This record gives sequence, C-alpha cells and structure tokens, in this order.
Amino acid sequence: MVKVFLGLGTNEGEREELLKAAMREIDAQCGRLVAVSGVYETAAWGVTDQPDFLNMVVEIETGLSAEELLEAIQSIEHSLDRVRTTRWGQRTIDIDVLFYGDEVIATDLLEVPHPRIPERRFVLVPLAEIAAGFVHPVAGKTVAKLLRECTDNLEVRKFA
Repeated sequence: MVKVFLGLGTNEGEREELLKAAMREIDAQCGRLVAVSGVYETAAWGVTDQPDFLNMVVEIETGLSAEELLEAIQSIEHSLDRVRTTRWGQRTIDIDVLFYGDEVIATDLLEVPHPRIPERRFVLVPLAEIAAGFVHPVAGKTVAKLLRECTDNLEVRKFA
C-alpha cells in the first residue's frame, strides 16, 4: 500500500456536495481514506475571473499504481461532470495527485510530486493540516516549511 495525498477543488455547482461525492468515490475506487483536511475557500488562482473555489486535501492508502490511480481519478472527475476547457478554468471538480508516496514520477500523463505545490497556498494550508511533517521528495522540505516559505498571497479561509 502507498500513502497518497490528493488535492480536491471545485468552484462550480453544489461545491460542498461535489467534494463529498468525490471523497465517496475516491474511497470506493482509489483507496481507503486515511485523513481529510478541513475545507477552505479561496479566490481562483491562475485565471482569476471566476467564482471562488472550495479546496481540501485527503490522504489515502492505495494498492493502485500511479497510472491506475490517475485513470480512476479522471473517471471520477468525468462522473462528476468535469469538462476540461480552459487551463485553470472553472470546474465542477478537480482532483490532483500531490504526492504518491515519496516517488518522483515524470511522464507525459503525470508529474508527481505535483510541480506547483510550493507556490500554492490553497494546497499547502489544507495539506499542512493533515501532513505538516511530510517531506517533499524533491524539495527536501516538510510541508510546514514549504507553507512558511510560500510567497503566494492568496487568502485561504476556513469554510464554515
């Protein structure tokens, strides 16, 4: 079994329900949920002229290979009406593989650790909530240290 961290985000439709549905499907198709962060609301990152996002991070234990996991995640996104149109655009659900154990993967389909973790406060805040001591296998720094060093000024608010 491999410890995996997934980032979840949504800014379209019934955001809370979409996060819950995604977690149910992740637990059913990808691996056992081990830890779940709180939900945080942030302005959009990248393409900013769109509704605010709800973001969270989950930890799972999986027996799937990284490629099998990606395929399962994309199937879940599709089942929750994810349509890929604009990069960093509005979406019903986005599920990113942040870490796959301590592996470093670089293929045409998948890059792990996710390359933008250190520059995204909306990922680091919920990730630090459940895995502050996890060491980024490329940066060699804990998630807590990456969060302290993050230069992203985007406000990340706990969602009630």
